[in-house]
Amino acid sequence: MLTFSLPKEWVLSYSLAIIGAKDPILEAVSDKKGEAMRCPFCGNVDTQVKDSRPAEDHVAIRRRRFCPACGGRFTTYERVQLRDLVVVKTSGKREDFDRDKLERSIRIAMQKRPVEPERIDQMISGIVRRLESMGETDIPSKSIGEIVMETLARIDTVGYVRFASVYKNFQAADDFDKFVSELRPPVADTE
Repeated sequence: MLTFSLPKEWVLSYSLAIIGAKDPILEAVSDKKGEAMRCPFCGNVDTQVKDSRPAEDHVAIRRRRFCPACGGRFTTYERVQLRDLVVVKTSGKREDFDRDKLERSIRIAMQKRPVEPERIDQMISGIVRRLESMGETDIPSKSIGEIVMETLARIDTVGYVRFASVYKNFQAADDFDKFVSELRPPVADTE
């Protein structure tokens, strides 16, 4: 799947379209009634929705779009966002929560694992819903990491260890060995 980040002003225009607010970009295509989406290839605002269907266990809408100006095809996802989350790093630095960054890190950990992509999408949506329902807009990065690790541990042990190796900053093979030994059940003496 091809993924890319859209500039914030494009995302803002689309977000405004969803809530029905006025935006100069959307004014130009007001006959589309909130369905305007800028083409990521050529920047044309007049794109067409070719197919819409529920995605991620009915928590998102997947739209296949076509740009008549350049012929490009791309996919957009429409999701409910309960609140704007801010991640507070251990250094104290603050940055906007980025669902795509979370998704990339989980997909890297789950690469070549026997887990369906739809299951991974459901897991990511569940993590985001859990973060949004915490009631706080400022979320420590440590909390996000712990929630991801807890979720991965239930789904796939190898993905869990892969994610933990980056999250806990393993430096040597001994770090892996110690972490994996904590996962193994204790061996009972048979004597």
